[in-house]
Amino acid sequence: MNDQVGTRPLLRQPTSPMSQAVPARHRLWGRSRRRWLALSLLLLVAASAGAAWWIATRTGAVDYTATPVTRGTVARTVTATGTINPVLTIIVGTAVSGIIQELQCDYNTKVTKGQICAKIDPRSFQAVVDQAKANLAVAQAQLEKDKANLEYTKANSGRTALLARQKSIAQDTADQSLSVYHQGEAQIILDQATIQQWEAQLASAQVNLDYTNIISPVDGTVVSRNVTQGQTVAASLQTPTLFLIATDLTKMEVDTNVSESDIGNVKEGNPASFTVEAYPDLPFEGSVVQARQAPQTLQNVVTYDVVVAVANPDQRLMPGMTATTKIVTAQRDNVIRVPDQALRYTPADTATAAPSQTAGAATRQGQVWVLANGKPVRVAVTLGLDDDSFTEIVSGELKPGDQVILSEQQGGAGGSGRSSVPLPRL
Repeated sequence: MNDQVGTRPLLRQPTSPMSQAVPARHRLWGRSRRRWLALSLLLLVAASAGAAWWIATRTGAVDYTATPVTRGTVARTVTATGTINPVLTIIVGTAVSGIIQELQCDYNTKVTKGQICAKIDPRSFQAVVDQAKANLAVAQAQLEKDKANLEYTKANSGRTALLARQKSIAQDTADQSLSVYHQGEAQIILDQATIQQWEAQLASAQVNLDYTNIISPVDGTVVSRNVTQGQTVAASLQTPTLFLIATDLTKMEVDTNVSESDIGNVKEGNPASFTVEAYPDLPFEGSVVQARQAPQTLQNVVTYDVVVAVANPDQRLMPGMTATTKIVTAQRDNVIRVPDQALRYTPADTATAAPSQTAGAATRQGQVWVLANGKPVRVAVTLGLDDDSFTEIVSGELKPGDQVILSEQQGGAGGSGRSSVPLPRL
């Protein structure tokens, strides 16, 4: 039994056609999958390389915005607004109250010194003058009467004194006569004082009567009229303003308000220019004649009045116009200059070098980058006056025509590396 079992051949189960086909399909799918993975990896590597090449190509091209170095004027200015006024304006008022009876001056009337511009009803003032004259006449008549009485008392005093010496009358009678004479002398002095008093009252009344004629104190032009015929004016504590007379409209001044941060640079004699809304394209030239030290504070902002004188021969400028003024506090003519933007530029791959200034020195050290053969080249310069648009170049290897770089742009199309911006003419 054991021998038969040990010599029995090993039996294998038969395999079906389906069981043989499945492993073959698995092998085919695995090979296709590996090919697709390899192809995807190859495409990814190629895309990465292309992107790196494109970035490197675009980053390498730099466009520079440059402008030429020029010669011109560098002027530091202070800007302020102000009002145009005549150099001298006279306020014509009235010292007495009353009704305007006549009006002989109007706006723009040319007047001369002493000319009557208006007249107040004088009747009440004339009555005061007449009364003062009558009182003066009474005082003068009283003086003449007392003078005649004084002559009598003088003669009577002499007679009574003689009789008293002859013992013909009592001494008391002579003394009384002498006293009456002295009283007559005192009355003469009183009469003279009364006459002076009435003369003063008459003069005062005459002055008030003269004040009813409103006259021009100067030669000039009426620029304002604040009264009409028939209007009642009252002269109380404050004299009412009837007319404003400008002495000379061919000479005007601009009263500007300069902030406290700029007033330290403004000096008498500084040139100035301004424009008005009536003539926006016509600049007017003048100069600073006064920087007043009286501060003006409005909403915690402190300003100072700076007066700019200007000629007005054609009388285009009118009182009250608003002027936008530029006061030149420092100026350099025919100097080498560069835009301020060029001093702030530094290439992207270069560390920024801050301008230096020596203690106690009036000049500053800076740098600009000049475009040479498509590449930026650093040039050290000494800086002078700056007007917020241009800066004066005191020294340095710069000459007119050199292209100073204002800015740059990475990855510019075409990679020309250069563009130019024209500067405005000043």
